[in-house]
Amino acid sequence: MSYMMDYSDETGNRRRISLGHADKRKAEAQRAQKERELRMGIIESASMRLSQLWADSQARTRAQLRQSSLADADIAVRELIAVIGDIDCQKVSHKDGEQFLQACLDKGNAIGTANKKVRTVKRVFELAVLRGFLEVNPFRHLRGGRVPQQEIHVYSEDECHRLLKAAREFDDPEGVNWELLIALALSTAMRCGELLNLVWRDVDFEQQIVKVSPKLAADKTWVWFVKDAERRTLSLTGDVLNIFLQHHEKQPEGSVYVLVPACRYEHIQQRRKGGKWSEQDGRIPINNFTRRFSRILERASIDSGTFHDLRRTCLSRWLENGLSEYDVMKLAGHSEFSTTQRFYLAVRTDLVDSARVVSQAIMSNDFGARLALASVKSKKNRVLNEAEGSRTLNLRIDSPML
Repeated sequence: MSYMMDYSDETGNRRRISLGHADKRKAEAQRAQKERELRMGIIESASMRLSQLWADSQARTRAQLRQSSLADADIAVRELIAVIGDIDCQKVSHKDGEQFLQACLDKGNAIGTANKKVRTVKRVFELAVLRGFLEVNPFRHLRGGRVPQQEIHVYSEDECHRLLKAAREFDDPEGVNWELLIALALSTAMRCGELLNLVWRDVDFEQQIVKVSPKLAADKTWVWFVKDAERRTLSLTGDVLNIFLQHHEKQPEGSVYVLVPACRYEHIQQRRKGGKWSEQDGRIPINNFTRRFSRILERASIDSGTFHDLRRTCLSRWLENGLSEYDVMKLAGHSEFSTTQRFYLAVRTDLVDSARVVSQAIMSNDFGARLALASVKSKKNRVLNEAEGSRTLNLRIDSPML
């Protein structure tokens, strides 16, 4: 049973809506509220299809969000429409959200990717509630799938040396200095995009530091934002500084970017002038970056790994060698240590070794002996109980024959 409300709208047309519940007091309150709205001339929000709702949201927030964020949101909303149809936004239900999440997974999206799309669409609906287009967020109770903890891959010390050697010998078609790229990633934990968007003013040779900072769209630089908007300053080791200085001496006068070769930079500038360069392009301004790094891995005889694993390796080594959790978190550019711990820090080798030593000591002392004895006694008691149970069972079977 559900209460219905009949009324005449502002145009004089008769309307009937379901209140969706059987609570008499709540229904009376809603009737009174509707009467006040009609007397005051308050008009209901016009219904909007999902595509119209999204177009309105884009128009309101386009100047406030990064182009990459808008692009991700656009993909998520379009996929939602493809799954449930371009229906009235007020008719979207929790069931539609579950259908959308499952469709993302069926499509082959990882659980984390599917969850991100759900969060994105949920935020669109939250804004629609605040703007008065919806009374409640239809996805407010929707929960994403549980993301399994994956093993964090870091490079061993020997692999790091082999990587640097292979990078030094690698003949890049555009002249990218892979040795400097890898050395910086291993010593500063900078992300790939942060490294490729370094400009010479970010580097202070005298102070031996490098700064991670956003770039504005200007004559000589393209727009680029730091992830999570975390500016930070990182130190350069002596060895890396020497590679830096050697690289600096080879650069043509007036070069702007540290690791974008001159020929590539000129090509990008031509694309910018022609309006064919986007914020998304600026995130990784080197073509076929992953493919080139894979060739270096192959030369170093390393079976698997990614460039981002260099960052994970650096963060794990920092923690191993005495930096506090807070220091590692701040140097990584994370706002919470849980992010650093879950996605970047491998289990420390010394922690595993320490646990093995302690376990061995426990098993070799009196406690270990008592533990082993308790195990034997437990097994003996279990055998006796099973035998006793067998005898009891036989008595129960034989007793009716007496």
